[in-house]
Amino acid sequence: MLIYLGLSALSTFMLALLWLRLGVPSPLAVAHLVFAVGILPLISGAITHFVPVLTRSGSPQPGLQLAPLLLQLAGLLAVLAFIGEAPPGGLSVAAIAALLMAAFLAGWLVLRARRTLGRPHPGWRWYLAALLLLCLGLLCVPAMNWWPSARPALRLLHLHLNLLGFVGLSALGTLQVLLPTVLNTPDADAARRLQEDLPLAVGGVLMAAGGAAFSLPLALAGAALLLHVTLKSANRWRQRHGARLLMTDGAAAPLVGALCGLLVLLVLGVAHGAALLDGQDAIPAYVVAFLLPLVTGALTHLLPLWLRPGKRTPVRLRMQAALRRGGALRALLFVSGGSLLALGISDGLWAALLGMLSFLIALAGSLLALRSPGQAPPPVMK
Repeated sequence: MLIYLGLSALSTFMLALLWLRLGVPSPLAVAHLVFAVGILPLISGAITHFVPVLTRSGSPQPGLQLAPLLLQLAGLLAVLAFIGEAPPGGLSVAAIAALLMAAFLAGWLVLRARRTLGRPHPGWRWYLAALLLLCLGLLCVPAMNWWPSARPALRLLHLHLNLLGFVGLSALGTLQVLLPTVLNTPDADAARRLQEDLPLAVGGVLMAAGGAAFSLPLALAGAALLLHVTLKSANRWRQRHGARLLMTDGAAAPLVGALCGLLVLLVLGVAHGAALLDGQDAIPAYVVAFLLPLVTGALTHLLPLWLRPGKRTPVRLRMQAALRRGGALRALLFVSGGSLLALGISDGLWAALLGMLSFLIALAGSLLALRSPGQAPPPVMK
């Protein structure tokens, strides 16, 4: 399931970049293709995969795998609504269906945490907070029909609660555990940082979302809190691993690039909020500078594990080596391309397309490694 969800997210990225380059269909349809069809199912699938590990509560029920697929179907309905191919009310139906699934996942997560052996890893709370913020964001969709006069404010709440809340918190919580795993250097302080930073991160999201809709000073305060949490993580990684390793390792560099992309977007988001830059450029920039390095970096490490679970084998090492090639360059392309898009320079899409093409070539090489015999590569590849 996770392999399908990962490849599905990559497909939505490529289609969205091509649509943006061609200027069709509407930007809202492109945004929901990426988030509702690609990212939301992928993150929900990752939650069902990682939460049993964080709570030491055993494998999830087989039926739980349907949740990401149902979310993806709801996302497809939303995209059809934006291109005029869904029946009236299709968008509200999609939002309510996604809301019910998100609430179900949140309830399942709480039950798992209560049944844990010992104390659960605090990372589970980041997933719970992300799902609850997603529920709030989805509630804004039918509310737009109930209160048309409040539609602009509700749209901004929906946007920020989903992007900074659900996607942002899920990513920041996962990166604290994933990056040390990628570099094979467990971080004993990660659990403490996750516990300390969650209230700041949630407060920052709520302030940024509410401020975007109603008050620029409140939005600035929220952005400052999120910048603090993100910079704290970046500084800890630099101290522990060193800038050289973080920038050159083919799997770590995209993850670090995603964090850097988020920092850039938080700073430029202030300019968008103050109308110094066009706010419509923020969503494509978010996709390119944050989501593309995040997903490609995570798949670089995780896809070989999903395809060849169990003990480390030469085949899995060859797959990881193939995926790591060019990872640092891809991170640079994504972050620079997204930064250009945030500034209103559409040529940043070319950098994103080049980075995605590079990853797809690396992905093809890794899949070929499944069938080709040979010696294991060195364990560390740039």
